[in-house]
Amino acid sequence: MNKVLILDFGSQYTQLIARRVRELGVYSEIKPCFADIDEIKGFSPGAIILSGGPSSIYEKDAPRCHNGIFSLGVPILGICYGMQYIVHLFGGEVVRSHKREYGKGFIEILDEDEIFHGFEKGGRYQVWMSHGDSAKTLPKGFKNLASSDYCPYAAIRKGSIYGLQFHPEVHHTPRGREIIANFLFRVAKLKSDWSMGSFVEEKVREIRETVGDGKVVCAISGGVDSSVTAALVHKAVGDRFYPVFVNNGLLRDGEVEEVVDTFKNKLRMKNFIYVDAEEEFLERLKGVTDPEEKRKIIGNLFIEIFERTAKKIGGVKFLAQGTLYPDVIESVSFKGPSSLIKSHHNVGGLPERMNLKLIEPLRELFKDEVREIGRILGIPESIVSRHPFPGPGLAIRIIGEVTRERLERLRKADRIVVEEIKRAGLYGKV
Repeated sequence: MNKVLILDFGSQYTQLIARRVRELGVYSEIKPCFADIDEIKGFSPGAIILSGGPSSIYEKDAPRCHNGIFSLGVPILGICYGMQYIVHLFGGEVVRSHKREYGKGFIEILDEDEIFHGFEKGGRYQVWMSHGDSAKTLPKGFKNLASSDYCPYAAIRKGSIYGLQFHPEVHHTPRGREIIANFLFRVAKLKSDWSMGSFVEEKVREIRETVGDGKVVCAISGGVDSSVTAALVHKAVGDRFYPVFVNNGLLRDGEVEEVVDTFKNKLRMKNFIYVDAEEEFLERLKGVTDPEEKRKIIGNLFIEIFERTAKKIGGVKFLAQGTLYPDVIESVSFKGPSSLIKSHHNVGGLPERMNLKLIEPLRELFKDEVREIGRILGIPESIVSRHPFPGPGLAIRIIGEVTRERLERLRKADRIVVEEIKRAGLYGKV
């Protein structure tokens, strides 16, 4: 029960809501607004947040959620479109505003309430507005808590159902974090017990229970996602873990040596497997100039090499991969499944081809949380904070055919860029 469900109505800020809740130490998940009521009940949320969205409540295909959520007996907070949805559902009137509010605005607190604990009644506070519709009349029993210059109802409440016309989750609402915290801890009475340390302990137990005495294989690239996945699985199953690093010859200067040293010597993974496939990749890429064709060749060859290497281990039952929570969110957004997500990094299709069960220990985490896990597990900062790098690596940055000479020139140029970023103190920040 000590977790929050966020129903996504298509807002560009939905992931921010989840991040803000987690930053306050409460676990949260995002589901599309059309999530089945049984699925919602199965999640057992201690509170529900309805996101904003680009639609008008009166549009023909305006997104809806299952109204059974209002009978679950848990506090509900509607933000922007989420508030308009509540007003409309309970019998109030939502209309097109005379003036669209977008950007910085100010609300005046009209009444004392737990959600505005620490705010002064009659005080004016900066918020971020982004709406064309607004409530004209409130449903019966709802109380007006705040207004803005162009929106008479900027915050409303009935019992434990709240609505905010502004966005507390964004940086431009300076005290938005306090408002969200008030909803979580004063209204919903939740506890701040979600941390990366507790996540590691829980995930290690879960992996051990899942794997039993089986073997686990994992493709690592040296990037943060696969590295943290590897470190977490290794902590759980020890010498029954087999990380496979395929050197495609397309990495940055010094990265191959760094990855090998990290996994073999620093993290002491006894079964670390290094495959030098540089010549094989260069041969397969001869004469190819189209970037998308390069991607396909590199991805397919990587899977080929990884598959034949993993089969040599023998007795492997599980494949670990570094799927993150944004990947999951994209694939089930309220608009429907998205296109391919990290198909190369996540060695798509291999579990079925190799008859392996999939382990995705990071699928609940955002990138910054993954980096924090990496630090807890002792992964060197040079890998934890590494700049994102595409699976096809330098091959995509080369205009035209990939040759050894062009790779070397690009590595030198890339090294200069990285050195300058570090010299400016911006590495890990941009």
